[in-house]
Amino acid sequence: MRQALGSRLREIRLDARLTARDLGQLMGRHPSKISRIEHGGATPSAADIRAWCGHCSAADQIADLVASMRAIEGLFVEWHRIERTGLRQEQESRLSLFERTRRFRAYSCRLIPGVAQTRAYTTAVLRAISRWRGLPDDVDEAVALRLDRQRVLREGDHRFALVIEESVLRSGIGGADVMAAQLRHLIAVSRLPSVSMGVVPMGPCRGAWPVEQFWIFDDAQVNVELVSGYLTITQPREIAMYARTFARLAESAVYGDAARSLIRAAADAL
Repeated sequence: MRQALGSRLREIRLDARLTARDLGQLMGRHPSKISRIEHGGATPSAADIRAWCGHCSAADQIADLVASMRAIEGLFVEWHRIERTGLRQEQESRLSLFERTRRFRAYSCRLIPGVAQTRAYTTAVLRAISRWRGLPDDVDEAVALRLDRQRVLREGDHRFALVIEESVLRSGIGGADVMAAQLRHLIAVSRLPSVSMGVVPMGPCRGAWPVEQFWIFDDAQVNVELVSGYLTITQPREIAMYARTFARLAESAVYGDAARSLIRAAADAL
């Protein structure tokens, strides 16, 4: 990805008909620094990108390139780095993101979204993660932090659009009692004025294929939880792609009483 960013910057320089030496002099950088950036050997700073584009008459590309640079810095973090001391820190680190976001869009193909989980369901999920990854046992603290984060459902002007695969309702965790209570709670959450909840029915005919589970925070970033780590996307073009994907999945979902009927059916099947 750093090489791709360097290649884009090189194209901008060539379009401006500047040599690496010319651009280096304009930016106050050694030509070798320009070369390293263009060949992926060094990551430019935000200031480098602004100066580069400014001298190359490409100011309209600054925002996109800066986002790409930031994506390189924090694009993918392995779980073992995030969870060195347990799950508490990872839960705590997301609080400010939830507090400042106004528009949430979440697609779930594996688990009930965290903002709609019960204490028992959250405990079952986090305890399973803690055991699987061999982490220090701070599950109770991590659960408390995740539940505290749910206050954004009822406070301020936050708005949530949640799209859940029907299979999530039928592949529970924690046992039948935990899942039954979770499904009842999900119905209650679906009635909140801040929440739009859609369920994508199982079946052979659907408008969009299932994809990886993801959250969109305003139009600022996308987060994806993978098997080996946590993906943060801030590149505007990629965010737009996830937004389009979410819209297609949302069109495949049912809402209101139809969604609650599928949730009740899953509860009855328990």
